[in-house]
Amino acid sequence: MNDFSENLSAHLSCSQLSYRYSKKSDWALDPFSHEFQKGITILKGFSGCGKSTLLRLLAGYLKPTEGSVQTHRGAPWRNSKYYRKDLGFVFQQLNLLPLTTVKRNLELANSLAGVSSAELKRNTTLWLSKLGLDAYKSRAPSTLSGGQQQRASIARCLIKNPRIALLDEPTSGLDDLNTSIISKTLSEFVQNGSIVLIASHDPRLDPIAHEIIDFNNRLPLERHLESLV
Repeated sequence: MNDFSENLSAHLSCSQLSYRYSKKSDWALDPFSHEFQKGITILKGFSGCGKSTLLRLLAGYLKPTEGSVQTHRGAPWRNSKYYRKDLGFVFQQLNLLPLTTVKRNLELANSLAGVSSAELKRNTTLWLSKLGLDAYKSRAPSTLSGGQQQRASIARCLIKNPRIALLDEPTSGLDDLNTSIISKTLSEFVQNGSIVLIASHDPRLDPIAHEIIDFNNRLPLERHLESLV
């Protein structure tokens, strides 16, 4: 599925990555190093453990307080091609454009990657069908159910065939059917060498993971309790 136009293999790693939102605040993420493998990695953990902050750091939406992030194009915040061509992101808030249609949301995301008109049309048709959105393509996102909106946001993330896809709680609050559709889509997507990271506390996603990183043991409370055992 992933027809990469440049001979760059997906790479994503971080070294001693730390972040806090202000000098007076607690660390939202303290030193974390990892080289992410091709396939699906799930960052498990409850709210406050740092997994959403990590996704934003890896995307380049936040700049580390300490440490570094490395992609196949170098540091993410220094290369516009990383955003336009290589990165797909699903926010918890979904962030679909509210004043246009589902179809147009997908078209705009794909056009930023610089594809031809024919490829744009082909990709839009493919992803509307793949995620069961054909019947809703002319509707505004606000008229869709929660599951339909989530599927639309995932279609928008994956339509440009990104080398790296980062998804923040993509199945939160969804029923089993929608969760199964999303799981199947992501499992198929990674077959050609992409890196997919999912921040989630949903155990229904565990079977599709190639790696699971448990962030619960990074919470300050849990580290404090280690001295009692």
